[in-house]
Amino acid sequence: MKNDDMHSYMIECAAEAARVARGVRAAQLLEPSYCSHWDVRTLVNHWVLYTSHGLEHRALRKQLSEELTGRDFTSDPGWARAYAEQLDRAVAAWDDPTVWEGEVDLGTAKMPAADIASMIVKEMAVHGWDVATATGQEFRISDGAARFVLDVVDTHADLYRQYDGFADPVPVSDDAPVFERALAHSGRDPHLAHTAMDQ
Repeated sequence: MKNDDMHSYMIECAAEAARVARGVRAAQLLEPSYCSHWDVRTLVNHWVLYTSHGLEHRALRKQLSEELTGRDFTSDPGWARAYAEQLDRAVAAWDDPTVWEGEVDLGTAKMPAADIASMIVKEMAVHGWDVATATGQEFRISDGAARFVLDVVDTHADLYRQYDGFADPVPVSDDAPVFERALAHSGRDPHLAHTAMDQ
């Protein structure tokens, strides 16, 4: 896939993540999420850290500081606006074609920059769905973006399961919507979203 295509999906998923973040109410941060042992606050903090700050830092070939990794972003009432602004900075950092070249040093290993970017966009979408589902919203992306996320999920599924990042795949029909298949392959039950919306 061309880097321009990946960047367009990054832009799309970032815009949807920002929209979902704006829909999270303060009281919902204390509620449970569908991510094991995480309440919505913990989930949101992970989402914000890695998909906005982490995305920009990977582009700039910088490590995340301890201050950032330990920050409770949701303690700021304006966290959703700040997240949207940081997403914009991160997406802009990847607008430079040279950023996609070479490798990114993760501290314990190195990976191609394009692979890192694709994995973070996947995190943006699947954790965006986690947040949306826990807060009675939907996470909506185009079929093109969904196919991209599905490809990333399937490419790196074994790695994620090795580190408990994915649960076992959830059965889903072959003709299910593409994003539902991506969620199911990552160990998420896409039908939970419909249940949450009905409550």
